[in-house]
Amino acid sequence: MKTNYDTAVIGGGLAGLIAAIKVAQSGRSVLLLEKSNRLGGRAMTNHNNGVYLNLGGHALYKAGRANSILQELGIRAEGAKPSTKMNVIWNNQLVPMGADPLGMLKTKLLTWSSKMQLMRLMVKLTRINAANIPASSIREWAEREVQDPMVRHVFYALCRTATYAFDPDHQLAAPALGQIQRSLKGVVYLNKGWQTIVDQLRVKAQQAGVHIEASKSVKEITHREGKVTGLELGDGLSISTANVISTASPSETYKLVPGADATVLKQWKTEATPSMAACLDIGLKKLPVPEHEFALGLDQPIFFSNHSAHATMSDNGAVVVHLIKYNGPGENDPKADEQLLLQTMNWLQPGWQDEVLAKQFLPNITVTHGYPRTGQKFKNMGPSVPEIHGLYVAGDWAGHGELLADASAASAVRAAEAVAKHSPSLAAAR
Repeated sequence: MKTNYDTAVIGGGLAGLIAAIKVAQSGRSVLLLEKSNRLGGRAMTNHNNGVYLNLGGHALYKAGRANSILQELGIRAEGAKPSTKMNVIWNNQLVPMGADPLGMLKTKLLTWSSKMQLMRLMVKLTRINAANIPASSIREWAEREVQDPMVRHVFYALCRTATYAFDPDHQLAAPALGQIQRSLKGVVYLNKGWQTIVDQLRVKAQQAGVHIEASKSVKEITHREGKVTGLELGDGLSISTANVISTASPSETYKLVPGADATVLKQWKTEATPSMAACLDIGLKKLPVPEHEFALGLDQPIFFSNHSAHATMSDNGAVVVHLIKYNGPGENDPKADEQLLLQTMNWLQPGWQDEVLAKQFLPNITVTHGYPRTGQKFKNMGPSVPEIHGLYVAGDWAGHGELLADASAASAVRAAEAVAKHSPSLAAAR
């Protein structure tokens, strides 16, 4: 294995792969290191008994940065958008409420006055300039802008579903509203899962000259006199490089850097609050109640979707459904969460246990390592760590207004562009 590179990228997930490709395309030698034996991170898809199970329900936002960056790289994101047919769960009852204006008007859950308020809210959400909203929490914005309590419940459910976070008292309203706007422009469920994107990115990286090493953990990011000098790996190998892009979490990146207390990494680690969820993913021979395709909890933070109603999620026509319980900060009761998701599945799809081909329960998976919250000193984190020249960060927590996969992809591009701008390649130096 070569031990001298222009740039080393830590992490083989979405952000790491995109960053590595972009740096390599700028004419630099790149090493990508992934500690597990598979690339993809939380974008991996498990193939089990003919069905494709993402790590929880995933959707690609058509108007988001991830989609546009993937298109620029020539990555095919093939799939289909979900239907506007929707049910909401309220007081243990399933009530139809379409995601389109007509469906909202027909629902029996709301009074006529509430329906008019909901329609006005949806119009406002499509027209509002989210970037101009003063710093406030989702709840503060909702209490100010939405009068009807039931309509506020619908709004909070939209926020949870669009951002995959459940923290209305602290989650910043502006990025959440921007994400709702993107969701209203359409999402795509990917055929055979997000692994299809990971596999294409891996091929693109190899074509660009990126050297990929899986099952390689990083022990330390070395630096001297304010400049990156290299990496120390877990197996004792030393890598010489002037640039490191870490796509690890803020706490993991902090641990890798000697003297991180004297850098902005300490503040980023302190301020980053992860978004967590309990996920139940199931492959079925058939769906007992096909018309129950999509359900959104209003009085509890749960979500159900039959991804295979529109996207190909199996080799044999099987059905794949995803159930999510969004966990608020500090919430973690795996047994109770699993029981709630199983009860929801029993209620929506009675008899489903007789049709199971594959099942996975993720009790408290990290959806994102950080999301914009009130009171944060840093509105935007990364790409540069100013105290150490050559050290950059990217990932779902390093968004500049973007969230989720959009933040991963956009921050990866920012980090790669910073490398190209601030550091000449070894080839150019010679």
